[in-house]
Amino acid sequence: MSLGSMISKARKDAGLSIDDLSAATNIRTTLLRDIEADNFSRCGGETYARGHLRNIAIKLNVDPQLFLTAFEDEQMHVDRTMQDLFVENSVMREPKEVRKVSWKVLVTISVASLFVAGLAQIIVSGNSTPDIPVAIEQTPTTSPSPEVTPEATATEEVVPTDEATISTGKGVEVIITATRAKSWLFVSDTTGRVLFSGQIQVGVTKTFSSDQQLNLKIGNAGGVDLTVNGKKIDSVGVDGQVVSVSYGVDS
Repeated sequence: MSLGSMISKARKDAGLSIDDLSAATNIRTTLLRDIEADNFSRCGGETYARGHLRNIAIKLNVDPQLFLTAFEDEQMHVDRTMQDLFVENSVMREPKEVRKVSWKVLVTISVASLFVAGLAQIIVSGNSTPDIPVAIEQTPTTSPSPEVTPEATATEEVVPTDEATISTGKGVEVIITATRAKSWLFVSDTTGRVLFSGQIQVGVTKTFSSDQQLNLKIGNAGGVDLTVNGKKIDSVGVDGQVVSVSYGVDS
């Protein structure tokens, strides 16, 4: 027996119609019919689907774990995309660190080369002409050039990305706060445009909005709280859990 059939049978055994169950759970009748037909595509993501199943089970006096286990057996699949994003994110951070060290090395080499060149110039000038001060004055005038370059580059690398509000429309709004722990966060809209990719530190709140849908991948679900379209969402996961959720205009 499929999960949808189990829910339908439990509802009928409880003597409830679709409308009765909708009124008891605040879940739309159309969505309840989809669930009983084993169609979870319009639940708003796996986290919302689990929440609906818990709510339905409680109202039907059924152990929620029974529905959740069936859901995981029938519907869930291993999502490796988040792992790939973590690897990609790590690779992106490592070159920054290497690049900064490389600039220091390059600056050191450049300054050392300038000193060597200046010293050679002084020696050559000393052999050809007594006007040595001219060669000595050239060293400080050329040395600031490589020192300015890494500073400018470092400024370009540390581009602020911690904007409080990021919006590509007003149809759906998600507010995420790292209440208990920092978390890695990836946010995109329905067109695939990346709105944010990085860490959100403890105590930081970010607001995202878009015309139709927002897709979130959270690296430490137990550390954050979500508010979707003005409604606070129950915890989407536990500490260290990687969770993918999507929210639309009707969420």
